[in-house]
Amino acid sequence: MIIQLQPDISDSQKDKLILEVNGVGYKTTEVKTQLGSYLIGIGKKEFDIRKIGNMDGIIDIHIVSDEYKLVSKKWKAKPTSVDLGDGIFIKEGEMAVITGPCSIETEEQIRAVVAHCVENDIKMMRGGVFKPRSSPYAFRGLGLEGLKLWHKIASEAGIKIVTEVMQTSQIEEMYPYVDVYQVGARNSQNFNLLDELGKVDKAVMIKRGISGTIEELLQSAEYVFSGGNEKLILCERGIRTYERASRNTLDLNAIPILKAKSHLPVIVDPSHGIGIRAYVPQMALAGVMSGADGIIYESHEVPEKAYSDGQQTLDFAQSARLAGWIRESFAMRKGFDLL
Repeated sequence: MIIQLQPDISDSQKDKLILEVNGVGYKTTEVKTQLGSYLIGIGKKEFDIRKIGNMDGIIDIHIVSDEYKLVSKKWKAKPTSVDLGDGIFIKEGEMAVITGPCSIETEEQIRAVVAHCVENDIKMMRGGVFKPRSSPYAFRGLGLEGLKLWHKIASEAGIKIVTEVMQTSQIEEMYPYVDVYQVGARNSQNFNLLDELGKVDKAVMIKRGISGTIEELLQSAEYVFSGGNEKLILCERGIRTYERASRNTLDLNAIPILKAKSHLPVIVDPSHGIGIRAYVPQMALAGVMSGADGIIYESHEVPEKAYSDGQQTLDFAQSARLAGWIRESFAMRKGFDLL
C-alpha cells in the first residue's frame, strides 16, 4: 500500500499510523521526496483500508499490488510532469525532442550542434562526456572539463543538457552542469548508483537494460523514487535478442505497456534501438505513434567523422527533417486520441 502523508503530520500521528499499519501485518518504510511524504506498506493480508484512511495526518491511501509501488499508475492516475526549468517539460501531452552526438568531442562540435538545436527549436541536447565503451581503446569522452564547456555554450543558448552518469562519484561534480542525468543500459541495475540519484533534485532518465524486462526497468525507477527523487523519465532503447540484422530490437510494445503501468513519462531512443542511420527516422516516428512522450536520437554535423556511433547518427539536414516529422506525427496522434 501507499499512504500519502499530510505535510504537517505530527510525530505522534505518524507513530500511531505506523503502529496501526504494522498491526494489520504490513512492514512500513517512510519515503520523503521533493514533492511529498509517503508511507509504503509491504504485506499481503487483506483488511479494511477505511480504518487507516480515516486516521489523522493522511491525504489518501492506495492499495498497490505491484512490486514497484511508487512508480505504479495504480495510485497516481495523473501523469508525472518533469520540469526542467525555463518552460521546458517532459510530460504527457507534449513531444520532447532531444538530439546531439553520441560523444562530446570538441568546442567546435558543441557550437555546431547547439546552433542546429536552436535553428530547429530543439530545447534539449544529448551527448556523452563519460562514455562506457565495449573496447578499452575506443574514445571514452572529454570528462568533466568537456561537460563544463558544453554547459557554458548550451546554457547561453537556452538548451538543456542530457548526459550519462556512470558512477556515484560523478554525481556531485556533474550536478551544476547537467539538467538530466542519464542512466545507461549497462547501469540500469547499478543499484548503488540508483540509490544515490534518489538523493538529488534533478531529473533522471533511466534506459532499459540491454536484456532487461519492463518490470526490471520499473523496479530501477522505484529505487530512485524511493530514495527521494520523483523527477523520473523512462527510456526504451532496444533490447538484445537473437536478431543480428540490427544493433538491438526496439521494443515498441513497451511504450503503451509502460504508459499503462506507470505514471512516468516515456522516451524512445531509435538510434540505439536499431543502430542503422537509414532506419532511425522510421523507428522514431513509430515511437511517436506508439505513445511516447519524447524521442532522443543522435545527430552530428558529419556523422562519418564522429568519434563514436557514426553509423546510427543523422546529419543536420536529416535531423532537421526528422524533428519536423516528429512534431507532425505527434499532431496526427493527438487527432487520433480525439476519435
